[in-house]
Amino acid sequence: MNSFVELWHNTGLYNFFSIEGSKQFAMILVGLLLVFLAIKKGWEPLLLIPIGFGCILSNIPVAGIAEIAGHVMGNGEIAQETGFLGVFYSMGIENGLFPLIIFMGVGAMTDFGPLLANPKTALLGGAAQFGIFGTLMGAVLLTKSGLLHFTMNEASAIAIIGGADGPTSIFGASKLAPHLLGPIAVAAYSYMALVPMIQPPIMRLLTTKAERQIEMKQMRYVSKLEKMIFPLVVLGLCALLLPSACPLIGSLMFGNLVKESGVVERLSKTLQNELINIVTIMLGLAVGSKLAADKFLNGKTLGILCLGLIAFCIGTAAGVLLAKLMNKLSKEKINPLIGAAGVSAVPMAARVANKVGLEDNPHNFLLMHAMGPNVAGVIGSAVAAGVLLALCGA
Repeated sequence: MNSFVELWHNTGLYNFFSIEGSKQFAMILVGLLLVFLAIKKGWEPLLLIPIGFGCILSNIPVAGIAEIAGHVMGNGEIAQETGFLGVFYSMGIENGLFPLIIFMGVGAMTDFGPLLANPKTALLGGAAQFGIFGTLMGAVLLTKSGLLHFTMNEASAIAIIGGADGPTSIFGASKLAPHLLGPIAVAAYSYMALVPMIQPPIMRLLTTKAERQIEMKQMRYVSKLEKMIFPLVVLGLCALLLPSACPLIGSLMFGNLVKESGVVERLSKTLQNELINIVTIMLGLAVGSKLAADKFLNGKTLGILCLGLIAFCIGTAAGVLLAKLMNKLSKEKINPLIGAAGVSAVPMAARVANKVGLEDNPHNFLLMHAMGPNVAGVIGSAVAAGVLLALCGA
């Protein structure tokens, strides 16, 4: 009889009826929702499916799939063994390795030609980073008001969501506030997936129809030599001015140099395909492991999701407004819609700018012009994260 009782106490049915178990069941439903949105709606499926499934696995009672030996579990006990999701987290998230490998792959898939053809669009990528620093101030104000309490490290980690750059958000959170990694990652990738819904209303609100109809001139040809020199120059400037951003910038520029050199095609294809795909699977599952009920279901999570949305809206608006200002100061007009592409959601933000432009002018093809601020935003968010890491001593 004692054996049967012990077996019953180790079933999911028994544990789901406890207070802690009911929270775990709720988080399993959250995981199923993420998987549904990825499959049905096509929202960032490459990451939301692993994150959602990792969430489901990490909330199965007793199994300990996401536990790390020595860590305190939700019931107050100390984990004696490490689950396989805990291994993924320790080997790639805790030390920041997976986001850096992702950045190598992103670099290998990125063409900086549009940015080099029209360098002033880099300013639009920089303007979008207002979302990061605006969110930092918002988190500090919430703490001062007493509504929520965030340390400076936590506020800085949350702020990086404003760059709409998943790997950078994860890298920053792993260094500044590992316990908030789950909600930060979900917020970052959710808002990246919602770019086609969030950005167009803001873009239309801040621009006139005449501005949206502006047609931009064809960009100049960018030579192979320029494209090869660019990653080395960017890395050199980063090393001189902001070494704390070099892990992210260095990984991005390494991947780009591998692509543009043209002499290591095998390495370039590996970075663009096999390596980034393998790491994406492990990264998504590891992030999902941080969506355990005891870490996710609290007031801070709601605050993070709200701040992330505000950050994304600020970043979009700042890019559009700076583009309008540049038109006032420059003879050569640029379409303000491409300013919204300054957030790091590559290439979704550029596609949205192109789509909104075509609505008012069927001959207005803005995709390549929008890619300039879009890739500049990737660099900008990495630099902003480096600034926050330097200020917080991480």
